[in-house]
Amino acid sequence: MARLRYDQLDKALSKQIAPLYVVTGDETLLVQEACDKIRQAAKARGYLERELYHTDAGFQWDTLINSANSLSLFAEKKIIEIRIHNGKPGDAGSKTLIEYCQRISNENLLLLIFPKIDKRTQNTKWFKALDASGDIVSIWPVSLQQMPRWIEERLGAAGLHANQDAIEILCAKTEGNLLAAVQEIEKLKLIVTDKVIDASTMADAVTDSARYDVFSLTDKAIIGDSRAAVASLNGLRAEGTEATLVLWALSREIRTLASIKEGVENGKSLDFCAKQAGVWDNRKAMIKQAVNRLQLRQIHLLVRKSSNADKMIKGIIKGDVWNVLLDIVLSLTGNDALNARSTKLGLQSFRS
Repeated sequence: MARLRYDQLDKALSKQIAPLYVVTGDETLLVQEACDKIRQAAKARGYLERELYHTDAGFQWDTLINSANSLSLFAEKKIIEIRIHNGKPGDAGSKTLIEYCQRISNENLLLLIFPKIDKRTQNTKWFKALDASGDIVSIWPVSLQQMPRWIEERLGAAGLHANQDAIEILCAKTEGNLLAAVQEIEKLKLIVTDKVIDASTMADAVTDSARYDVFSLTDKAIIGDSRAAVASLNGLRAEGTEATLVLWALSREIRTLASIKEGVENGKSLDFCAKQAGVWDNRKAMIKQAVNRLQLRQIHLLVRKSSNADKMIKGIIKGDVWNVLLDIVLSLTGNDALNARSTKLGLQSFRS
Protein backbone atom coordinates (compact mmCIF):
# COMPACT_ATOMS: atom_id res chain seq x y z
CA MET A 1 0.00 0.00 0.00
CA ALA A 2 1.22 3.57 0.58
CA ARG A 3 3.61 5.33 2.94
CA LEU A 4 2.39 8.84 3.62
CA ARG A 5 3.58 12.00 5.30
CA TYR A 6 1.14 14.08 7.31
CA ASP A 7 0.84 16.64 4.51
CA GLN A 8 -0.05 13.91 1.99
CA LEU A 9 -2.86 12.39 4.04
CA ASP A 10 -5.73 14.66 2.93
CA LYS A 11 -5.11 13.98 -0.76
CA ALA A 12 -4.84 10.23 -0.18
CA LEU A 13 -8.06 10.13 1.85
CA SER A 14 -9.94 12.08 -0.83
CA LYS A 15 -9.20 9.30 -3.33
CA GLN A 16 -9.88 6.18 -1.28
CA ILE A 17 -10.04 4.67 2.19
CA ALA A 18 -7.56 1.92 2.96
CA PRO A 19 -8.74 -1.01 5.11
CA LEU A 20 -5.87 -0.43 7.54
CA TYR A 21 -3.92 2.60 8.78
CA VAL A 22 -0.83 2.76 10.94
CA VAL A 23 -0.19 6.22 12.38
CA THR A 24 3.24 6.47 13.96
CA GLY A 25 5.10 9.38 15.54
CA ASP A 26 5.86 11.26 18.75
CA GLU A 27 4.32 14.63 17.81
CA THR A 28 1.10 14.24 19.80
CA LEU A 29 -0.90 17.01 18.16
CA LEU A 30 -0.20 15.87 14.59
CA VAL A 31 -0.82 12.22 15.46
CA GLN A 32 -4.18 13.20 16.93
CA GLU A 33 -5.07 15.31 13.90
CA ALA A 34 -4.05 12.56 11.46
CA CYS A 35 -6.30 10.10 13.28
CA ASP A 36 -9.16 12.63 13.24
CA LYS A 37 -8.78 13.01 9.47
CA ILE A 38 -8.91 9.22 8.98
CA ARG A 39 -11.98 8.85 11.22
CA GLN A 40 -13.84 11.68 9.47
CA ALA A 41 -13.09 10.30 6.00
CA ALA A 42 -14.14 6.83 7.12
CA LYS A 43 -17.38 8.11 8.64
CA ALA A 44 -18.24 9.82 5.36
CA ARG A 45 -17.91 6.42 3.66
CA GLY A 46 -20.17 4.54 6.02
CA TYR A 47 -17.89 3.47 8.87
CA LEU A 48 -20.34 4.66 11.51
CA GLU A 49 -19.29 2.62 14.55
CA ARG A 50 -15.99 2.86 16.44
CA GLU A 51 -14.40 0.52 18.95
CA LEU A 52 -11.38 1.81 20.87
CA TYR A 53 -8.82 -0.34 22.70
CA HIS A 54 -5.61 0.37 24.62
CA THR A 55 -2.87 -2.24 24.91
CA ASP A 56 -2.55 -1.93 28.67
CA ALA A 57 -2.05 -4.83 31.07
CA GLY A 58 -5.61 -6.07 30.69
CA PHE A 59 -5.77 -6.09 26.88
CA GLN A 60 -6.03 -9.40 25.05
CA TRP A 61 -5.11 -9.46 21.36
CA ASP A 62 -7.87 -12.00 20.67
CA THR A 63 -10.17 -9.01 21.04
CA LEU A 64 -9.09 -7.75 17.61
CA ILE A 65 -10.07 -10.96 15.81
CA ASN A 66 -13.32 -11.27 17.77
CA SER A 67 -14.24 -7.66 17.00
CA ALA A 68 -13.44 -8.09 13.31
CA ASN A 69 -15.64 -11.20 13.09
CA SER A 70 -18.58 -9.86 15.08
CA LEU A 71 -21.48 -8.23 13.31
CA SER A 72 -22.32 -4.66 14.28
CA LEU A 73 -25.78 -4.00 15.70
CA PHE A 74 -25.81 -0.38 14.58
CA ALA A 75 -23.78 -0.12 11.37
CA GLU A 76 -22.56 -2.24 8.49
CA LYS A 77 -19.00 -0.93 8.79
CA LYS A 78 -16.90 -0.01 11.81
CA ILE A 79 -13.54 1.38 12.85
CA ILE A 80 -11.43 -0.74 15.18
CA GLU A 81 -8.87 1.54 16.83
CA ILE A 82 -5.98 0.18 18.91
CA ARG A 83 -3.41 2.37 20.65
CA ILE A 84 -0.12 0.57 21.21
CA HIS A 85 1.51 2.87 23.74
CA ASN A 86 4.90 1.14 24.04
CA GLY A 87 5.20 0.46 20.30
CA LYS A 88 5.61 -3.30 20.86
CA PRO A 89 2.67 -5.65 20.28
CA GLY A 90 4.62 -8.60 21.76
CA ASP A 91 4.42 -12.19 20.53
CA ALA A 92 0.65 -12.47 20.87
CA GLY A 93 0.08 -9.13 19.16
CA SER A 94 2.53 -9.91 16.35
CA LYS A 95 0.76 -13.18 15.53
CA THR A 96 -2.67 -11.55 15.72
CA LEU A 97 -1.73 -8.67 13.43
CA ILE A 98 -0.29 -11.07 10.84
CA GLU A 99 -3.44 -13.21 11.06
CA TYR A 100 -5.67 -10.15 10.69
CA CYS A 101 -3.81 -9.00 7.58
CA GLN A 102 -4.27 -12.43 6.00
CA ARG A 103 -8.06 -12.08 6.31
CA ILE A 104 -8.44 -8.34 5.95
CA SER A 105 -11.92 -7.08 5.10
CA ASN A 106 -13.26 -3.79 3.80
CA GLU A 107 -16.13 -4.11 6.29
CA ASN A 108 -13.74 -3.00 9.03
CA LEU A 109 -11.15 -0.24 9.14
CA LEU A 110 -8.27 -1.00 11.50
CA LEU A 111 -6.53 2.10 12.89
CA LEU A 112 -3.31 1.35 14.79
CA ILE A 113 -1.56 4.16 16.66
CA PHE A 114 2.11 3.74 17.58
CA PRO A 115 4.85 5.99 18.91
CA LYS A 116 7.72 6.47 16.46
CA ILE A 117 8.64 3.12 14.90
CA ASP A 118 12.36 2.56 14.36
CA LYS A 119 14.07 0.83 11.44
CA ARG A 120 14.54 -2.42 13.30
CA THR A 121 10.83 -2.68 14.04
CA GLN A 122 9.98 -1.90 10.41
CA ASN A 123 11.84 -5.07 9.43
CA THR A 124 9.68 -7.34 11.59
CA LYS A 125 7.16 -9.71 9.97
CA TRP A 126 4.18 -8.11 11.64
CA PHE A 127 5.09 -4.59 10.48
CA LYS A 128 5.74 -5.79 6.93
CA ALA A 129 2.31 -7.43 6.97
CA LEU A 130 0.73 -4.12 8.03
CA ASP A 131 2.73 -2.24 5.40
CA ALA A 132 1.51 -4.57 2.67
CA SER A 133 -2.14 -4.36 3.80
CA GLY A 134 -2.68 -0.67 4.45
CA ASP A 135 -1.23 2.84 4.61
CA ILE A 136 1.56 3.88 6.96
CA VAL A 137 1.30 7.53 8.07
CA SER A 138 4.60 8.73 9.55
CA ILE A 139 4.43 11.86 11.68
CA TRP A 140 7.72 13.75 11.86
CA PRO A 141 8.50 16.51 14.39
CA VAL A 142 8.39 20.10 13.18
CA SER A 143 11.97 21.40 13.44
CA LEU A 144 12.93 24.86 14.65
CA GLN A 145 13.67 25.81 11.04
CA GLN A 146 10.25 24.57 9.90
CA MET A 147 8.28 26.14 12.75
CA PRO A 148 7.79 29.64 11.23
CA ARG A 149 6.39 28.15 8.03
CA TRP A 150 4.19 25.75 10.00
CA ILE A 151 2.79 28.61 12.09
CA GLU A 152 2.23 30.73 9.00
CA GLU A 153 0.21 27.91 7.42
CA ARG A 154 -1.81 27.42 10.61
CA LEU A 155 -2.57 31.12 10.80
CA GLY A 156 -3.69 31.06 7.17
CA ALA A 157 -5.96 28.08 7.81
CA ALA A 158 -7.51 30.06 10.68
CA GLY A 159 -8.12 33.04 8.40
CA LEU A 160 -5.30 35.06 9.95
CA HIS A 161 -2.17 36.61 8.51
CA ALA A 162 0.93 37.84 10.33
CA ASN A 163 4.16 39.50 9.30
CA GLN A 164 7.50 37.78 9.82
CA ASP A 165 8.30 39.56 13.08
CA ALA A 166 4.96 38.54 14.55
CA ILE A 167 5.47 34.92 13.48
CA GLU A 168 8.91 34.87 15.11
CA ILE A 169 7.39 36.14 18.36
CA LEU A 170 4.85 33.33 18.37
CA CYS A 171 7.62 30.82 17.55
CA ALA A 172 9.74 32.08 20.44
CA LYS A 173 6.80 32.11 22.81
CA THR A 174 5.71 28.54 22.09
CA GLU A 175 9.26 27.11 21.78
CA GLY A 176 8.35 24.34 19.33
CA ASN A 177 5.28 23.24 21.32
CA LEU A 178 2.72 22.69 18.55
CA LEU A 179 -0.23 22.35 20.90
CA ALA A 180 0.65 25.64 22.61
CA ALA A 181 0.98 27.32 19.20
CA VAL A 182 -2.44 26.08 18.10
CA GLN A 183 -4.00 27.27 21.36
CA GLU A 184 -2.49 30.73 20.85
CA ILE A 185 -3.82 30.83 17.28
CA GLU A 186 -7.29 29.93 18.52
CA LYS A 187 -7.03 32.79 21.01
CA LEU A 188 -5.91 35.16 18.24
CA LYS A 189 -9.02 34.27 16.24
CA LEU A 190 -11.15 35.60 19.07
CA ILE A 191 -9.32 38.82 19.89
CA VAL A 192 -7.59 40.05 16.71
CA THR A 193 -9.46 42.25 14.25
CA ASP A 194 -6.55 43.44 12.09
CA LYS A 195 -6.12 41.85 8.68
CA VAL A 196 -2.39 41.49 9.24
CA ILE A 197 -1.02 40.87 12.73
CA ASP A 198 2.12 42.87 13.43
CA ALA A 199 4.79 42.25 16.08
CA SER A 200 3.21 44.59 18.63
CA THR A 201 -0.22 43.01 18.32
CA MET A 202 1.23 39.51 18.52
CA ALA A 203 3.30 40.33 21.59
CA ASP A 204 0.26 41.73 23.39
CA ALA A 205 -1.96 38.83 22.34
CA VAL A 206 0.30 35.96 23.36
CA THR A 207 1.63 37.46 26.58
CA ASP A 208 0.68 35.38 29.61
CA SER A 209 -2.00 36.80 31.85
CA ALA A 210 0.52 36.86 34.71
CA ARG A 211 2.40 40.13 35.03
CA TYR A 212 5.69 38.30 35.33
CA ASP A 213 6.57 35.21 33.31
CA VAL A 214 9.63 33.00 33.05
CA PHE A 215 10.34 34.01 29.45
CA SER A 216 10.51 37.66 30.43
CA LEU A 217 12.79 36.78 33.34
CA THR A 218 15.30 34.90 31.20
CA ASP A 219 15.34 37.60 28.52
CA LYS A 220 16.06 40.30 31.08
CA ALA A 221 18.83 38.22 32.64
CA ILE A 222 20.35 37.41 29.25
CA ILE A 223 20.57 41.08 28.22
CA GLY A 224 22.17 41.96 31.57
CA ASP A 225 19.32 44.01 33.06
CA SER A 226 19.82 42.95 36.68
CA ARG A 227 17.24 45.32 38.19
CA ALA A 228 14.43 44.18 35.86
CA ALA A 229 15.44 40.53 36.11
CA VAL A 230 15.36 40.56 39.91
CA ALA A 231 11.98 42.32 39.81
CA SER A 232 10.65 39.56 37.53
CA LEU A 233 12.04 36.84 39.80
CA ASN A 234 10.46 38.43 42.87
CA GLY A 235 7.19 38.82 40.97
CA LEU A 236 7.16 35.16 39.99
CA ARG A 237 7.79 34.13 43.57
CA ALA A 238 5.06 36.44 44.88
CA GLU A 239 2.54 35.04 42.39
CA GLY A 240 3.21 31.48 43.53
CA THR A 241 5.10 30.29 40.46
CA GLU A 242 6.79 26.94 41.06
CA ALA A 243 10.55 27.16 41.52
CA THR A 244 10.81 24.14 39.22
CA LEU A 245 9.44 26.15 36.28
CA VAL A 246 11.80 29.07 36.94
CA LEU A 247 14.79 26.74 37.19
CA TRP A 248 13.78 24.98 33.97
CA ALA A 249 13.73 28.26 32.06
CA LEU A 250 17.05 29.46 33.48
CA SER A 251 18.75 26.08 33.00
CA ARG A 252 17.67 25.94 29.37
CA GLU A 253 19.28 29.31 28.68
CA ILE A 254 22.44 28.35 30.57
CA ARG A 255 22.82 25.13 28.56
CA THR A 256 22.38 27.12 25.36
CA LEU A 257 25.03 29.62 26.42
CA ALA A 258 27.42 26.82 27.38
CA SER A 259 27.00 25.12 24.00
CA ILE A 260 27.58 28.36 22.08
CA LYS A 261 30.50 29.54 24.21
CA GLU A 262 32.28 26.20 23.91
CA GLY A 263 31.83 26.26 20.15
CA VAL A 264 33.17 29.82 19.88
CA GLU A 265 36.22 28.96 21.96
CA ASN A 266 36.86 26.02 19.61
CA GLY A 267 37.07 28.41 16.67
CA LYS A 268 33.52 28.31 15.33
CA SER A 269 31.60 31.48 14.51
CA LEU A 270 29.07 32.72 17.02
CA ASP A 271 26.31 32.81 14.37
CA PHE A 272 26.98 29.20 13.42
CA CYS A 273 26.96 28.07 17.06
CA ALA A 274 23.74 29.97 17.76
CA LYS A 275 22.03 28.33 14.80
CA GLN A 276 23.27 24.89 15.89
CA ALA A 277 21.86 25.55 19.35
CA GLY A 278 18.44 26.36 17.87
CA VAL A 279 18.41 30.06 18.79
CA TRP A 280 15.63 31.96 17.04
CA ASP A 281 16.77 34.90 14.88
CA ASN A 282 14.94 37.43 17.04
CA ARG A 283 16.92 36.28 20.11
CA LYS A 284 20.39 36.09 18.57
CA ALA A 285 21.34 39.64 19.53
CA MET A 286 20.63 39.15 23.23
CA ILE A 287 22.29 35.73 23.28
CA LYS A 288 25.40 37.26 21.71
CA GLN A 289 25.46 39.86 24.49
CA ALA A 290 25.52 37.16 27.14
CA VAL A 291 28.11 35.04 25.32
CA ASN A 292 30.42 38.02 25.02
CA ARG A 293 29.78 39.13 28.60
CA LEU A 294 30.30 35.80 30.38
CA GLN A 295 33.41 33.65 30.53
CA LEU A 296 33.13 29.90 29.99
CA ARG A 297 34.10 29.18 33.61
CA GLN A 298 31.26 31.43 34.77
CA ILE A 299 28.77 29.56 32.60
CA HIS A 300 30.04 26.20 33.88
CA LEU A 301 29.61 27.51 37.43
CA LEU A 302 26.02 28.43 36.56
CA VAL A 303 25.46 24.86 35.40
CA ARG A 304 26.64 23.63 38.81
CA LYS A 305 24.46 26.14 40.64
CA SER A 306 21.45 24.98 38.60
CA SER A 307 22.20 21.39 39.54
CA ASN A 308 22.30 22.36 43.21
CA ALA A 309 19.01 24.23 42.90
CA ASP A 310 17.47 21.09 41.39
CA LYS A 311 18.73 19.03 44.35
CA MET A 312 17.18 21.55 46.75
CA ILE A 313 13.82 21.28 45.01
CA LYS A 314 14.01 17.48 45.27
CA GLY A 315 15.01 17.64 48.94
CA ILE A 316 18.41 16.05 48.36
CA ILE A 317 20.20 19.02 49.94
CA LYS A 318 18.96 21.73 52.27
CA GLY A 319 18.66 25.41 51.49
CA ASP A 320 16.39 28.14 50.15
CA VAL A 321 16.10 27.47 46.42
CA TRP A 322 14.87 31.02 45.74
CA ASN A 323 18.15 32.41 47.09
CA VAL A 324 20.02 30.16 44.67
CA LEU A 325 17.77 31.25 41.82
CA LEU A 326 18.51 34.88 42.73
CA ASP A 327 22.21 34.09 42.64
CA ILE A 328 21.83 32.45 39.22
CA VAL A 329 19.87 35.39 37.83
CA LEU A 330 22.40 37.93 39.05
CA SER A 331 25.30 35.85 37.75
CA LEU A 332 23.63 35.66 34.35
CA THR A 333 23.40 39.44 34.24
CA GLY A 334 27.09 39.69 35.09
CA ASN A 335 26.56 40.78 38.71
CA ASP A 336 27.66 38.03 41.10
CA ALA A 337 25.60 37.96 44.25
CA LEU A 338 28.47 36.27 46.08
CA ASN A 339 32.18 36.87 45.88
CA ALA A 340 34.38 34.10 44.53
CA ARG A 341 35.34 32.77 47.97
CA SER A 342 31.75 32.67 49.20
CA THR A 343 30.62 30.95 46.01
CA LYS A 344 33.31 28.29 46.40
CA LEU A 345 32.37 27.67 50.02
CA GLY A 346 28.70 27.53 49.09
CA LEU A 347 29.27 24.94 46.40
CA GLN A 348 31.33 22.85 48.81
CA SER A 349 28.55 22.96 51.38
CA PHE A 350 26.04 21.88 48.69
CA ARG A 351 28.10 18.77 48.00
CA SER A 352 28.47 17.81 51.64
